[in-house]
Amino acid sequence: MKNDEPLVREKQAEEESASTLDRIIKEGARKLLQEAIEHEVSVYVDMFKNLKDDKGRRLVVRHGSLPERDLLTSVGPLRVKQPRVRDKREGVSFTSTILPRYMRRTPSLDNLIPTLYLKGISTGDFTEALEAILGENAKGLSSSTIVRLKRQWEQEYKEWAKRHLAGKRYVYFWADGIYFNVRLEDTENKRQCFLIIIGACEDGTKELIAVLDGYRESKLSWLELLLSLKERGLSEGPKLAVGDGGLGFWAALREAYPDAKEQRCWVHKTANILDKMPKSVQRKAKEKIHDIYLAPTKEQALVAYNSFISLYGRKFPEACECLAKDKDVLFTFYDFPAEHWIHIRTTNPIESTFATVRLRTEKTKGCGTRLATLTMVFKLALETQKTWKRIKGYRLIPKVLEGATCIDGELPDEEEQVA
Repeated sequence: MKNDEPLVREKQAEEESASTLDRIIKEGARKLLQEAIEHEVSVYVDMFKNLKDDKGRRLVVRHGSLPERDLLTSVGPLRVKQPRVRDKREGVSFTSTILPRYMRRTPSLDNLIPTLYLKGISTGDFTEALEAILGENAKGLSSSTIVRLKRQWEQEYKEWAKRHLAGKRYVYFWADGIYFNVRLEDTENKRQCFLIIIGACEDGTKELIAVLDGYRESKLSWLELLLSLKERGLSEGPKLAVGDGGLGFWAALREAYPDAKEQRCWVHKTANILDKMPKSVQRKAKEKIHDIYLAPTKEQALVAYNSFISLYGRKFPEACECLAKDKDVLFTFYDFPAEHWIHIRTTNPIESTFATVRLRTEKTKGCGTRLATLTMVFKLALETQKTWKRIKGYRLIPKVLEGATCIDGELPDEEEQVA
């Protein structure tokens, strides 16, 4: 026992040191915040010091302070006193840009809450989870706070789903239908399908365009979504759309945006082909499929395609039929810049994003309601959108939007420009 005393004292010293450091950081942050608020008010009042009424009295003056209040931050609660401003001008009032009147916590904490929720923390466990991160600072973030935030997210989704898209241009669409379990809906089929479209903008950034709950992946559901985009101002469709071959999306796309070219997702196609082959040959067959869509030219890709058909056609006709049925839309990517191929051969932007949603629904044994699921899908996508990388070779996008067609990934005028 005596041998443990030095370790115990060392641990206590470390805890005291950490506690002292936390207090110093919090006090420093509080002083900086208070100084910034005071400076903002002083600048505002000084800006209008020459404005006076008929009796020579200033129209904009300091007017005491509001009661002190705690602002919940990532370094703990900071007690601040907000100066008041009396602005006698009609229809004008001062609002702090640093500390808005009803702010009770910093935006970073509001971002933490949806992140925890989307990672699988249930509403009832939020307080405990947040206390583990923020300590006593999490007391103001009860489960009721989470419920209010979820209602706010639902409203945000409804407004986002009606936003105007006039003036928007998307060079590529990635489309897919994602299924989730909905526990509390009174329906025979608890598997709800959500239709997702992600687009590539003119500057090469990726953007969530649409999220809608549909009836399976039918043409009618997809058409409803695409026509909604048109009604909200997206008059021009993408130059290329990427998706799985089984979607009703394609029939809807041809009706809504008939000029858009089609590219079947090679990841989905590969999985569908291998599903029709015994495991003993799947590894080798997968390599052969890679040889097809990773070929540097369309001609070489077709050679590899014919080789696959010749090799497996007799023994595994269903697998070869699966490959052959979409032949005319499996090689469309060769008509676009080679720098973009890695992005447009698959629906990976959707698959990688919503793998996290699937993980969460597995942890919670499905989402409670259709609207809760829809909101969760929407919020997760917006959070992950911040991490989406810009398309390689994005400087070529304007030429693609102008209608330029590549030959094996190269624009016709590129060699002339080099010469």
